Amino acid sequence: MKLVVALGGNALLRRGQSLSAQNLLENIQSVAAQLARVALHHELVVTHGNGPQIGLLALQNSAYAAVAPYPLDVLGAQTEGMIGYLLEQELANHLPPGRSVVTLLTRVEVDPGDPAFSHPTKPIGPVYTSEEAERVAQAMHWNTAPDGTGFRRVVASPYPLRVLGADPVRWLLQHEAVVIAAGGGGIPVVRANGGRSLQGVDAVIDKDLTSALLAQELHADCLVIATDVDAVYLDWGMPSQRALGKVRPQELLAHSFPAGSMGPKVQAATGFVSNTGKKALIGSLARIEEMLAGQAGTEVSPHGGTAA
Repeated sequence: MKLVVALGGNALLRRGQSLSAQNLLENIQSVAAQLARVALHHELVVTHGNGPQIGLLALQNSAYAAVAPYPLDVLGAQTEGMIGYLLEQELANHLPPGRSVVTLLTRVEVDPGDPAFSHPTKPIGPVYTSEEAERVAQAMHWNTAPDGTGFRRVVASPYPLRVLGADPVRWLLQHEAVVIAAGGGGIPVVRANGGRSLQGVDAVIDKDLTSALLAQELHADCLVIATDVDAVYLDWGMPSQRALGKVRPQELLAHSFPAGSMGPKVQAATGFVSNTGKKALIGSLARIEEMLAGQAGTEVSPHGGTAA
């Protein structure tokens, strides 16, 4: 099968972990071992989140006051290179010597009039206490919002319209390469004055929505959204919480999910299935092989099934 596997930012850096390079490397080494086993049997495109990493770069960037902070599109490109390099190297360490692994910087077109620019929802960076969040928001002029038991910075997250660079991904897949692309949702760009010229914008695109769009453009057989929970849950955090097994898109869309976490994953999965008639999987990266075998996670397909 041709697979697009979207790695959550928190699958690369677990909640509560220090944002250190060593922690990132160790997590990626574990991720690469799992993905390499999948790559032995499938065509594979890997996308990844960058929320913790781009947030850290923004903090580090703001610490040097002699120049204006770099915008999020530039920082996003940095995370594509940083995370892509580590994934590429560790995947290559696990795959046969002749199997190529390639990382692509990927621009993604968005609408400059997207309402997301005036309503930031995408969490990035470390988790703060309420007191820390208030202090950082005032000092940096940032927006913050609840995330789990803490608070995080939130930024604009416009909807992806087009992946610029899908053709090179197709060419690389035809030549049996494992491709790492659209990291962090891709680098957000808009058309200047409606013309041909493109320019970056200060935003972070949701990587799940971009992954679904890329999977659709590549005619992938399956979209896998790998995260740090084992399935999509209804009534999350309540005594009545329950995991969903095999469901149809309309069954998922009948429920609401948080905009900053599971909401975009559900939107991406249901959109891909509705537009292609193929299936999407949401669940734990540690169980990706079981998910592909239909034995774990939440499977969204036109035929559906029953709750787990």
